[in-house]
Amino acid sequence: MRRNYLAALLLLLSSVVLADVDGLDAQQEARYQALIAELRCLVCQNQTIAESNAPLAVDLRNQVKTQIVAGRSQAEIVGYLTERYGDFVLYRPPFKASTALLWLGPFLLLLGGLVWALRYVRGTRRPAAATEKPVDPEAVQRLLAETQAALAAQDAPARNPKE
Repeated sequence: MRRNYLAALLLLLSSVVLADVDGLDAQQEARYQALIAELRCLVCQNQTIAESNAPLAVDLRNQVKTQIVAGRSQAEIVGYLTERYGDFVLYRPPFKASTALLWLGPFLLLLGGLVWALRYVRGTRRPAAATEKPVDPEAVQRLLAETQAALAAQDAPARNPKE
């Protein structure tokens, strides 16, 4: 019984996928598949419109199909979609001022992390004496003399006041 449901579900899904490319010849279908693999689903943001089942992705696939049937070139179709939805619709947006952070951001973060790590490692390896103020030798001698005098006073036999 479960196999029948599974088979029916697979048949239904395959008919939905095949319905997208009805009416295209082999060359047009190849262009269609290449285009929908390069366009991002604006709802899912992580998938191409070929992978997504979101209603907007289905609409975009239908738009691409309609424009291919109308004889528009790949550049015209991509231009139309980027004009309408912005560079975000492209899985590989062009490098320009508005997308520079998108392209350079990961490298800048990596560089910043390396600089921080180097500063952290160098900061923990510094000897303690390098970070402290220099010691005054005269003050050390005075402190040593005071300490020796105090120890000598402790070592002297305690006198009994009644003697």
